[in-house]
Amino acid sequence: MSARAKGASTADEGEPERRRPPAEAAPRGWRLLKFLGPGLITGASDDDPSGIGTYSQVGAQFGYGMSWIMLFSYPLMCAIQEISARIGRVTGSGIAGNIRRHHSAWVLYPIVALLLVANTINLGADLGAMGDVVRMLVGGPPHLYVVLFGVFCVLLQTYLQYARYVSILKWSTLSLFAYVGTALVVDVHWGEVARHTLIPSLSFSSDYITAVVAVMGTTISPYLFFWQSSQEAEDERVDPRAHALVSTPAQAPAALKQIRLDTYFGMGISNLIALFIIITTAATLNAHGITDIQTSTQAAEALRPLAGRFAFILFALGIIGTGLLAIPVLAGSAAYAVGEACHWPTGLARQPLEAKAFYATLAVATAIGVSMNFMAIDPIKALFWSAVINGVAAVPVMVVVMIMAMQKRVMGRFAIPRGLFAVGWLATLVMAATVLGMATTSL
Repeated sequence: MSARAKGASTADEGEPERRRPPAEAAPRGWRLLKFLGPGLITGASDDDPSGIGTYSQVGAQFGYGMSWIMLFSYPLMCAIQEISARIGRVTGSGIAGNIRRHHSAWVLYPIVALLLVANTINLGADLGAMGDVVRMLVGGPPHLYVVLFGVFCVLLQTYLQYARYVSILKWSTLSLFAYVGTALVVDVHWGEVARHTLIPSLSFSSDYITAVVAVMGTTISPYLFFWQSSQEAEDERVDPRAHALVSTPAQAPAALKQIRLDTYFGMGISNLIALFIIITTAATLNAHGITDIQTSTQAAEALRPLAGRFAFILFALGIIGTGLLAIPVLAGSAAYAVGEACHWPTGLARQPLEAKAFYATLAVATAIGVSMNFMAIDPIKALFWSAVINGVAAVPVMVVVMIMAMQKRVMGRFAIPRGLFAVGWLATLVMAATVLGMATTSL
């Protein structure tokens, strides 16, 4: 039996027994982490080892020339993530649960199936990258490390008390600053960085369009929507003072303000770290004529002779840290989506025996990701198809999310305001153009 709180349930099953850790004085850092929540974890998990590989390739191939895309994508990320979070907090249920209630099975199950496939492939690629990095640092068999990482992440999610687990995820976001440290120990032309960040240098070559597609597909991914929405609902269910906003509108001003600040901060951290990865690889790899980096481990290995062992170690440790954060988010978002779609008891605040199917989905997705590393699967092709599936899934998910967020039958009086409505649809159109660009460049 774990120390996990009993009685947490989905919103469909009535009012759960609630639990909150006893109040006590906490240092300022702890209070800040307590205020920040799903938005911070979601944003940090976006910089997973697969994403690091994408940003490294962009920096190596184009130098500082694509720094602008991180600034461009920031408001789009913030909008769709805030909308997803609002759906979870307002309704007390995640995106999949709301799609099940308000749309047909023909909409629900293909979206969940695409998410599950994309997340599983991403899991496999991230675990493989983490195993390779440990091999580079200390030697030994990378497959053993892949298995250990997979088992560790599943045990952590299954048996660790929910509040402690969320706290660990929040502290894990500090690992992202390894990339800030790496950029500070290499020779960076900061004037060029500022110019290319603020003034886009556009190109219509197939390589450039492919890179834009890859970055947009990495920064705006369906698993992030599902995770943040479900985590907002989960946090509401385990807090005895919180209730779904449709039933307690008096809580809305404070709750929606916290969602906005948490999301903007989390997405800001995500894009800032991605920018530093581009800067680091541009200043080292691109500057020395190395323009073809396809994985995060290749980027780390290439840094060693160019930037020194210290920069190599920082970059490599960042891959492990972000992987330990991203693996639970990828597996957890898949389990939430499948569980809500099938109307199972779901939630990381439940005892394992109270949500057996939910935890089984989480474990099976991770196990398949682990097993991919023992198969004759090209990791580069796996990442490509994961990006394709994520891009294809993102557009219909975003359309459905936007429609639900506008409907009073779903959101009550908390349908999204006009400004958020405009930026959310702009993000959806940009992602649709991204998928079209991906199809065009592939052909």
